[in-house]
Amino acid sequence: MESSVDRVVVAFEGEGSGTGELAWGQQEAWMTVLRLRSWMPVGGIVPLSPETTVEDIAGELRYMVSRYQVLRTKLLLEDRNRPRQVVYASGEIALEVIDAGEADPDTTAKDVHRRYIDTDLDFAAEWPIRMGVVRRHGKLTHVVALISHFAADAHGARVLQREVPARVDTAVAGTQPLEQARWQQSPSGRRQNEAALRYFESILRAIEPRRYHECHDVEQTPVWTADFTSPAMRLAIAALVDRTGVDTDTLFLATFAIAMTQITGINPVVVRPLVGNRFRPGLADVVCSATQPGLCVLDVADVPFDEALPRVRRATMAAYKHAYHDPIDLVELQRRVSRDRGAEIDIACFFNNRRGEGKAVPEVTSQMIEEALPRSVLRWTPTESEPLRRMFGRVENDTADAMRLSLFLDTHLMSLADGEACLRGMQAVAIKAAQSALAAG
Repeated sequence: MESSVDRVVVAFEGEGSGTGELAWGQQEAWMTVLRLRSWMPVGGIVPLSPETTVEDIAGELRYMVSRYQVLRTKLLLEDRNRPRQVVYASGEIALEVIDAGEADPDTTAKDVHRRYIDTDLDFAAEWPIRMGVVRRHGKLTHVVALISHFAADAHGARVLQREVPARVDTAVAGTQPLEQARWQQSPSGRRQNEAALRYFESILRAIEPRRYHECHDVEQTPVWTADFTSPAMRLAIAALVDRTGVDTDTLFLATFAIAMTQITGINPVVVRPLVGNRFRPGLADVVCSATQPGLCVLDVADVPFDEALPRVRRATMAAYKHAYHDPIDLVELQRRVSRDRGAEIDIACFFNNRRGEGKAVPEVTSQMIEEALPRSVLRWTPTESEPLRRMFGRVENDTADAMRLSLFLDTHLMSLADGEACLRGMQAVAIKAAQSALAAG
């Protein structure tokens, strides 16, 4: 229980200001904010050394909000579905100082973290960052910091993690969201969007409307999240990278697509891989939200794994090329094509490789994979969410000795048993392919 809360006003001032449309990545993130009814906070709790002062943390907050335009951005919500943004050159933000009193400061920090998550963010009136410090007996113990995913995607968060501790003072890199949005409205930007929409339309008019068979095993709590840790899959993927030279994005999507077609009997598999878009000019090191889901069709039924890989690679390259687009235009296109075809076209199957490079793995043998297989663990957790009729697979960062997969699943689409079969099927596909590659030398 929090004893008392003081607020230290932190003034900031930074380069760049103005009013304009949202950039495509921001609009994509905003649509997710509306769909999930969450401000999509990311961040956490960090213990502090006893000599840390409130002024130290206030200086860190001032540095971040001054340096990064997205953290001094508010929204104009006259049209809630397509808001506009205002980037401020200066302003003030509050740093909370929470006194734990005699309570356990770890518990107090967790209470603050939960309060920040559970309290809605007013994007029109508040900055998209919340920060507080926990103090006990005059000493700071923890800092709690959360940033809306609307402001920064995973890549943007990594830039923050790299630059903030070092207090980087060179010019901010890349094209900021206001400038991104201006380019997107230019003739070049419109050509990019039109090409992407033509690509999407060609797929929407060709695929079967349904991604899943009708599920008759809907849980009382319909939305669940699976957490699957697999030491064996970590070894298998490492062996495949070593023996095939194929990138992990392709390997994970191939295992996912093969497992899905085995479970559902539906081929090709239509999936929306999340694309960071950081390969585009000016976006490499910008703190912003630029991630958008692409769309690809993966024909992998009844073909050997080494034949499936180049098919997946070609399909995903096309998806990455066209993942930079106006997401509102895509929604309107999907509705129009659904009307034309007389059936709602479902493309709400997403996949995200968040693993990065992963940790180094020693030379893998078949015996190592076999010995690791019994240590796989899968846990389901009911998720407090309204039915979204979506499936979202993720590859998370490795644990100490295992690969972690997660699956967000609405059981209107697929039963928990089939969801488990998908995750274990990905593991089985990877192991079989790795064992074959290792045996071939």
